[in-house]
Amino acid sequence: MADSPIQRVLGLLLTIFSLSMLPPIIASLIYRDGTVLVFIESFLIVAAIGLMLWFPARHSKRELRLRDGFLIVASFWVVLGAFGSVPFLLADAPDIGFSDAVFESISGLTTTGATVLSGLSELPEAILYYRQQLQWFGGLGIIVLAVAVLPMLGVGGMQLYRAELPGPVKDAKLTPKIAKTAKALLSVYVGITVVCCLAYWAAGMSFFEAICHSFSTVAIGGFSIYDDNIAAFNNPLIEVIAILFMLVAGVNFALHFLAWRDRSVRHYVSDPEFLAYVRILVVLCVVVVTFRVWQEHLTTVDDTDAIVEIVAETEAKTLPRTILKGLFQTVSIATTTGFTTDDFAMWPGAIPVILIFSSFIGGCAGSTAGGMKVVRWTLMYRQGIREFQRLVHPSAEIPVKLGTKAVNPRVVDAVWGFCAVYVAVFVVLLLIMMMTGMDQSTAFSAVAATLNNLGPGLGGVADGFGGVSVIAKWAAVCSMLLGRLEIFTLLILITPMFWRR
Repeated sequence: MADSPIQRVLGLLLTIFSLSMLPPIIASLIYRDGTVLVFIESFLIVAAIGLMLWFPARHSKRELRLRDGFLIVASFWVVLGAFGSVPFLLADAPDIGFSDAVFESISGLTTTGATVLSGLSELPEAILYYRQQLQWFGGLGIIVLAVAVLPMLGVGGMQLYRAELPGPVKDAKLTPKIAKTAKALLSVYVGITVVCCLAYWAAGMSFFEAICHSFSTVAIGGFSIYDDNIAAFNNPLIEVIAILFMLVAGVNFALHFLAWRDRSVRHYVSDPEFLAYVRILVVLCVVVVTFRVWQEHLTTVDDTDAIVEIVAETEAKTLPRTILKGLFQTVSIATTTGFTTDDFAMWPGAIPVILIFSSFIGGCAGSTAGGMKVVRWTLMYRQGIREFQRLVHPSAEIPVKLGTKAVNPRVVDAVWGFCAVYVAVFVVLLLIMMMTGMDQSTAFSAVAATLNNLGPGLGGVADGFGGVSVIAKWAAVCSMLLGRLEIFTLLILITPMFWRR
C-alpha cells in the first residue's frame, strides 16, 4: 500500500476534512458552551489518522484511474461518516452511542436530514453548528470540494469528479480544467449560501440561526437547530425565503454558473430538465394546496348561518397560512430538503403519500437534491411515449429526445438499468426494515426517506429515527450512502468484474 495513490488521496482528504473541526471551536469560544476540547480532540484524532494514511504513500506517482476514483469516493464517504461522528461521541451532550453518532454524521454528510436526536435547543451551540456544517460540506460533495485543492498538491481529480457527480452525462465540463470546474461550482455554491444567510438574517433570524439554516437550505439537507424545525420561527417571510432557496438549490448548479457567467437566463429556459422540474413542482403545488384548502376550509362549512359566519372569519385568518404551508411542504419534500412547518404526516387523505412519492423524483442532476433526478424521469417518460408511437408505427426510427437533441441509446439503457437497480435495492431495504419489526407504511417511508436523502418519513419515523432498532439504523445508514452516491458507485465495488485486471 506504500505506493497506493488511493491511500495517498484518502489520507489527504481525511486530513483536509479535519479542518472542518476548527469553525466549531470558534463557535464554542463565542458561546462558551464548553465543547472547545471536544473539537480540539476531534481535530487531532482525524488529522493524525489522515496523516498516518498519507505519509507512507506520499511519494506515490501512479496516475489515478477511473476504478481508483470509485474506490476513493466510496471508501472516503464511509470513512468520513465514521470520523465525522467523533465530536458526537466525545461530547457530553448529546449523550449517544456509536450507532447513533454514525447515523447522525452520515445523515448530515449525505444531506438526508434524518435524525436520532431530540431536545436540540438544549445542545451546545458548537454541536448544533457542526451538524449544519456537515450538511453544507456534503451538499455539493466533499469530493468536489477536494478536487479544487488536490491539483495543487499534485493529485489529479477528473476521475473523482466523474465518480461523484450525478446524472446521465458525467463528462461535461464548465471550464477546460477540472480544478477550475470545481472552483466554479464552489463559487456559485458559496455565493448562494451567503445570499440565503443574509435573507434569513434580514427576515428575523439571529445571525447564528441564519448561518445554520442557510447551510441546510442550500445543501437541501433539512437539519435545523430546533425540534420544531422551521415552524419554530412562525414567520411567513422566513418560509417564503426558504421556498425560494430550496427551489434554487434543486436546480443543476452548472446552469447557475452559466447564467451567472453569461448574465442571461437563456440557459434555464432552454434546458429541458429545468423546464420539467418547474412543471412537476407547479403541478404538485396545485394538487397539494387545493386538497389542503378543501380539507381545512371547504369541508367545515355548515348550513347554519352562524357557523358559516364563524368559518368565514376563521378562513380569512388561516387560508393564507394553509396555502403557504402547502406550498412549503410540497417544495421541501419534492426537492428532498426535508424542512417542516407542519406535521405533514398527520395530514388526512393521500397527501402525505403523494409527497413521499414526489421525493423519488427529487431535483435536477448536478444539484444538491436527492431522489432519482428529474432528467431520469424525463427520459423514462420520453421512452414510454416512444413505445406508444412504435405500436402505431412499428417500422419507424424514433429517437428519444431531450429538448431538440437525440439522446444516445446507451444513455437511455443506463437510465433504465439505474431505475431497475434502484427498485431492487429499495425492495431489499424495505424487507430488511420490516424484518426489524416495522409496519409496512413505516418501513416504506423509512427507506424512501433515506434512499431519496429526504429525511422525514411517516408512521413510526415521522418524528425521527431515534426509536428504531440498531439494525434498522444501520440499514438506514447504508440506504443514505447508496442514495447519495447514486447506488452504482457503491454496488459496483461488490461485482467481480470490477476487481478483474
